[in-house]
Amino acid sequence: MSNTHPLQSHTVADILALIQREARRVTSYDVATLAGVSQSAVSRSFKPGASVSKATHARVMKAASQLDYTPNAAARSLNTRRSNLIALIISDRANLYFPDVLAELSRQFALRGMRILLFTLPSETEIDQVLSEMWHFQVDGVVVAAHLSRAQVAEFSRRRVPFVLYNRQLRDANINAIVCDQLEGARQLVSRLAGFGHRRFAIISGPDDSVIARERMRGSVERLAELRLPAPLIVGGGDDYASGVRGLSEILEQLAGPPDVIICCNDVMAIGCLDSARHEFGLDVPGQLSITGFGGIAPAAWISYGLTTVRQPVQNMAQAAVEMLSTLIDKGSSAPERRVFSATLIEGQTARLGAPL
Repeated sequence: MSNTHPLQSHTVADILALIQREARRVTSYDVATLAGVSQSAVSRSFKPGASVSKATHARVMKAASQLDYTPNAAARSLNTRRSNLIALIISDRANLYFPDVLAELSRQFALRGMRILLFTLPSETEIDQVLSEMWHFQVDGVVVAAHLSRAQVAEFSRRRVPFVLYNRQLRDANINAIVCDQLEGARQLVSRLAGFGHRRFAIISGPDDSVIARERMRGSVERLAELRLPAPLIVGGGDDYASGVRGLSEILEQLAGPPDVIICCNDVMAIGCLDSARHEFGLDVPGQLSITGFGGIAPAAWISYGLTTVRQPVQNMAQAAVEMLSTLIDKGSSAPERRVFSATLIEGQTARLGAPL
């Protein structure tokens, strides 16, 4: 059977005149008529990754441009029974690394013809309401950068909506997840600091409902105990700049002076702690006090900061999340997979990492 459309002799003017007489929008049938191809070829030409020859694609794109045609996403979703929408659920506390994650996820899903619907959480414990709103959109899949309960996981299964946990995991449960090894990253950081003479540690923790912050703190505390160093002073934080400023003040007050190092459970708090140390208390960082963070956000590398931190491979993790979820959508259920990425210690200018003792 030939792919040539029977009305290929019609001109642009002919088709536009017909559309005007019928008072309707340009359709894929009109594009197929002008390009001399089948409607299915038009559809494939607008679907990223679909199989279509370069010559056919060029004819379709030229005809579409001449007719000012825009594909109807809603109509296409009715035909394919897919919305081509992906939900991203993420906490507001993702702070400055969030744009990098969102940009990479959006780019990777767009290459597959899908778009992101963003749902943000004031805190990870408030996910129920967001989930109830999300179900209305008939999304094809979900990337969840927040903690899920077992009941919420079961609801995904009941609705047959595939999902991938991003930088989260549910212990003792087989769930598709992309994670960075926060525990090992914290252990490496503490080992490195201890190896260069740091003995008195303090920690500015994250929110109680932040799984990531708890793992970073746990890894730090456990490694200090293994090294038989004094238990760290721990003060609470909220993952924001002000928490770093406030945390430093509390630490200096309780210790009556600076410790050897303050480990902040994210980079934003570390930047707040660093600014306060230098400009409010006049401390020499790292001469009198070492300050480190977690995350590896872009501002951490700015000349004013040069923060010593533990960087997460955000781009690689986002790419892996898209690949995993796309496979689940295309092939249906499969054996759960958990991909673990290693963090990288970035030796900046805010910690004393000279000659080891």
